[in-house]
Amino acid sequence: MTLLLPHDETDSRKRLMMLMTRHQRQIFAYIYTLVPDRHDAEDLLQETSLVICEKFDDFTPGTDFVAWACQIAWWRIRYSRQKFARAKVVFDDEVFAAVAQTAGEMAVELDERHEALAGCLKKLPARDRELVLTRYEPGSGVAEAARLSGRSMDAAYKALNRLRKLLHDCVTNQLAHPEAHL
Repeated sequence: MTLLLPHDETDSRKRLMMLMTRHQRQIFAYIYTLVPDRHDAEDLLQETSLVICEKFDDFTPGTDFVAWACQIAWWRIRYSRQKFARAKVVFDDEVFAAVAQTAGEMAVELDERHEALAGCLKKLPARDRELVLTRYEPGSGVAEAARLSGRSMDAAYKALNRLRKLLHDCVTNQLAHPEAHL
């Protein structure tokens, strides 16, 4: 038996899924800026996502979804802060609020940098691109990247240093001259 949803509800769910898919990375980056542990940040992203789904009818289309979602994340983090009180570093509320505000302001810049980096990675030869992607894949490292690319550790380190500089220069250039890369 198939559950039929009213047309408006179906459209609302599609918009929600599109927005969450597009902006989940930004929301996670915001949370991770405020939470000392990656696993806790991932848990809070899940909790935040659930609240976003529950409250999506309150979101005003045409407004800043990321800002709205990060506000929900802010309250989830505040609610969960007692879990983090055992961490070695605990910020007082004033520092926490300042970091949250700065993270929110940086979200757009970080997204632009991520898009520029993705474009620059595509310009690399496949072998170099795979070396970089393998190196920064969670749970991987230089040894794994060297092994998969058929390079020695020394050659991998040298190649990665060269590629980091190339990518840095490419991203910097794209951000400085976005019209040249359309």
